[in-house]
Amino acid sequence: MNLDELIQRLRDFADARDWEPYHTPKNLVMALSGEVGELTALFQWLTPEQSAAAMGDPELRAEVLDEIADVTLYLARLADMLGVDLLDAANAKIDRNELRFPTPGR
Repeated sequence: MNLDELIQRLRDFADARDWEPYHTPKNLVMALSGEVGELTALFQWLTPEQSAAAMGDPELRAEVLDEIADVTLYLARLADMLGVDLLDAANAKIDRNELRFPTPGR
């Protein structure tokens, strides 16, 4: 599945449940923020070494995957509702960052 297919699946999911009225940019940003908070909480008290090894713990791995999925889905839905192409926006940001943070010595 590619990003466009995922976004269409999200549209279909929301449409089937009549969630369109609730999927305003404000509500989606708030939901996205909450999910980022849940992902943050999983790592909050881990050492750098523990956080790097997080995916080796089956229980923590499952929780991390769920929260990353939630973040991804809310971000994709928000972008769709705002008419933003996520890949174009991400590539444009990398282009700007390449100018802001040039490779040392080049």
